[in-house]
This record gives sequence, structure tokens and C-alpha cells, in this order.
Amino acid sequence: MLYYAFVFFIAAVVAGLLGFTGIAAGAVEIIRILFVVFIVLFVVSLIMGLKRRK
Repeated sequence: MLYYAFVFFIAAVVAGLLGFTGIAAGAVEIIRILFVVFIVLFVVSLIMGLKRRK
């Protein structure tokens, strides 16, 4: 049980360091860009699939 407490403590420290150093803000911007790209690809794929059926 003490092992799990130590593992979660290390995970919390790493998450805190990443959050406090500004890496999280940069990651949010990258995630937003990827989200838009994948939405556009999904819509294009959906339209092409509907055209192919007809």
C-alpha cells in the first residue's frame, strides 16, 4: 500500500511541475489545433463517403 502512495505522490509532483512551468498552456494550443484538424478530416471523410454511395 505504501508503494501505491509513493507512485501517486511522484505522479502528482510530475503533473504539478508540468502545470506550473507553462507546458500545460502550450499543450492546450496543440490540442486545439489537432482537434480542428481531425474535425475537418472527419467532415471531409463523411462527405466523400456519402458521395461514394450515390
